[in-house]
Amino acid sequence: MAEIADIWFDASCPYTWITSRWLLEAAKVRPIEPRWHVLSLAALNEGRDDDPEGDPEGYLWIPARVCAAVAAKAGQEALGRFYTALGTRFHERGEMEERTFTDALADAGLPEGLVAAAESADHDDAIRASTAEGIGKVGPHIGTPVIAVGETAFFGPVMSRIPRGEDAGRLWDGTLLVAGIPSFHELKGRPHAEPDFS
Repeated sequence: MAEIADIWFDASCPYTWITSRWLLEAAKVRPIEPRWHVLSLAALNEGRDDDPEGDPEGYLWIPARVCAAVAAKAGQEALGRFYTALGTRFHERGEMEERTFTDALADAGLPEGLVAAAESADHDDAIRASTAEGIGKVGPHIGTPVIAVGETAFFGPVMSRIPRGEDAGRLWDGTLLVAGIPSFHELKGRPHAEPDFS
């Protein structure tokens, strides 16, 4: 029987994209069922004096709002499809045109009219609530993504490449093992590298 892996993601983050693709790779070799949730860096950083994401225009609300509209209209499985379509266009192809969101909605088999949520605050409270739920799994010192499996929850892992096949499965096993230790706090690896989506 598959274990539920809840993932809270910000669709604009390239490292979160890599982690989400790793989760899908791991699900090919381990009994994992991903469930998708919005975690907005815009909502997380709301009210701060500084701007850690460098987003003075509030662009980060746009993908979060469309994701929240998809979740509200069609559910978590549809949100996963949309995130895959949007992330493929945005992170892997570098598409940032006006039609990127509507094209991704069409790719995911969803109504293109959901793009109207991008310019509306109608889903902002739901975004804030989902973000708070995800952050609450680990603590306020983290960002995106958050993954929870039962009582075990963790931020990341942050990677610059997507592990494939059994490498993805072994990383899943090890991550759950380490994150499942109640006193575990932090583990870091090599220095930061630019994302590689291959």
